[in-house]
Amino acid sequence: MREPPILDAQSIRADFPILQRRVGDKPLIYFDNAATTHKPRQVLRTIETFYTTYNANVHRSPHTLGLEATELYEQAHENVARFIGAADAREIVFVRNSTEAINLVAYSLLSGENERLRLQEGDQVVVTVMEHHSDLVPWQRVCAQAGATLKVIDIRDDGTLDMEQLSAALTERTRLVCCAHGSNVLGTINPVQEIGRLAHQAGALFLVDGAQSVPHMPVDVKQIGCDFLAFSGHKMLAPMDIGVLYGKRELLQEMSPFLYGGEMVADVTLTGATWKEPPWKFEAGTANVCGGIALGGATDLRTGQHLEGAVDYLERISMAQVRAHERALTRHALQGLRDMERVRVYGPLDADRRGGILAFAVEGSDAHLVAHLLNDEGIAVRAGGLCAYPLADRLGVAGTVRASFYIYNTEDEVDRFLEVLEDIVRCRLL
Repeated sequence: MREPPILDAQSIRADFPILQRRVGDKPLIYFDNAATTHKPRQVLRTIETFYTTYNANVHRSPHTLGLEATELYEQAHENVARFIGAADAREIVFVRNSTEAINLVAYSLLSGENERLRLQEGDQVVVTVMEHHSDLVPWQRVCAQAGATLKVIDIRDDGTLDMEQLSAALTERTRLVCCAHGSNVLGTINPVQEIGRLAHQAGALFLVDGAQSVPHMPVDVKQIGCDFLAFSGHKMLAPMDIGVLYGKRELLQEMSPFLYGGEMVADVTLTGATWKEPPWKFEAGTANVCGGIALGGATDLRTGQHLEGAVDYLERISMAQVRAHERALTRHALQGLRDMERVRVYGPLDADRRGGILAFAVEGSDAHLVAHLLNDEGIAVRAGGLCAYPLADRLGVAGTVRASFYIYNTEDEVDRFLEVLEDIVRCRLL
């Protein structure tokens, strides 16, 4: 017997025009939400409203449009700060995506003027084998340039992080610990509070890749105790090309900028320059003002017009409801996949210990072929190394098929996915 739905996904679906699309003659079932999510009408309307009513550069011009755009953009920072429990908007830096956020921290630590916040020869950075390339490759590069060591923590056979190995790896030379809050392959939800405690006990900073957690569950940076948190707007209903770096205010004050040029300077002479206060010293050049507002939302204080952002939309549902809905879909899909012959699911088998991501392989078949056959039935999934090649090597697979869920997905869609996949496995991959 089915449990009653946690949230009204059918009503939510009405806000997403793209879900009316068909793939060939089949209705679209979009299970590639870990790659990017679709945008509701409310956010699309905000994008149009900004460009037809408020379009101007920020922090520069004293004319009406410039002042209004600046006010809206700064409100968006405040709303994102509230959404993740940050102390204030000065801890929120708008960037393009999680990748840029992590690179900002990496290259600031490489070239930092403050010795306390500069990687040096013999220092250690700790990451996990389940990291997305965005939280691995930057650390490979900066460690090589600084003469630091990159230590990689393994997983257990059940797809959870080896916490004993992590604890043993931390030394007085560990300067930074980085990990995904949620794995984009295994779905594993890592115990970030405990990881942060261990990192700080060793005197290290702690960076969390929240790309697969902030859009899907309640996240509070003060509760986690992280020093940095990175996440992408396009994975949580906002446009592409907007992301967030959260950093503790005292750290952002001391850190060196990553990019230099317009907007981020307090003063410039022919012989040098000084920087603005955070977050603006990290937002060089013309910002993605529209993207920031479409992510955080803002209100025109003169007219009362509200420009709804992705944060507004998710808060109206509540992140606890988002998490509960995805957990129910994941539990249902997990059971169906485990009942299929020749199908192996990777990561924890308990839906309470994982996000709404299911990576699996079909014995004797190529992941891309399975994904193409699913697409023939209108079902969109991801396939391949999933931007985590070292993890694929660790799992002993060339690639996996990944289905990932969000607020507009339904149990009926999961049933259809399982039905089609079973037919593919039994009849089309012989």
